Amino acid sequence: MDNILQVENLRKVYGNLEALKGVSFEVKKGEIFALIGPNGAGKTTTLRIVATLLTPSDGKVTFMGKDLRKNPDFVRENISYLPEEAGAYKNMKGIDYLKFMATFYANNQMELEEFLNRAKEISGLEDRLKDKVGTYSKGMTRKLLLARALMTKPTLAILDEPTSGLDVINALEIREIIRAYVKEGTSVLLSSHNMLEIEFLSDRVALIDKGKILEIGRPEELKEKHNVKNLEEVFRRVVQ
Repeated sequence: MDNILQVENLRKVYGNLEALKGVSFEVKKGEIFALIGPNGAGKTTTLRIVATLLTPSDGKVTFMGKDLRKNPDFVRENISYLPEEAGAYKNMKGIDYLKFMATFYANNQMELEEFLNRAKEISGLEDRLKDKVGTYSKGMTRKLLLARALMTKPTLAILDEPTSGLDVINALEIREIIRAYVKEGTSVLLSSHNMLEIEFLSDRVALIDKGKILEIGRPEELKEKHNVKNLEEVFRRVVQ
């Protein structure tokens, strides 16, 4: 399986704070790769660098064989990024928001319609797409945003806490959507504090703390290595 993303010795310094201290990992084609760690561990900084929103202090990111620093536009054309605190325009109807976002990626009207139809299917919001986003529940808004992130069938989707704050049913539906799109060829770089979600979704997991990767492996491998029953216990042992 070829690597779609290669992160090598990534460092990020903010003044006297070294947020990333040589982070290295790869994401394979058709894989869901998760970064987990406590608050302030460096997860979101890493995701933002890969999404070209932050510039690394040192290290290298290679996406589809191209250097991220030298080819930022190519990277942006082939990835999507869903931040934890993402929002949609509350005064727009759901369908109008999706149309507006699709115009940034579509090269022609046919492609725009293709993106829009896919977004409708992903969101599952049906007639509620005719209503203003401000009337949506948190779960509905998150489905709309996930539809925006996946409608172009990106090569890599970067998802930061995709089910944060959602109830069990909405969280399960979003996880199923993510899994379905991976089967269609999209790779995923995921961050979440929900260890059950990580176990359900991820092919491989990296545990990060204080800007360093401490462990990488399949969930089952990590549980077996540490002789525990779930990733929460792996997390606690490794971080402590």
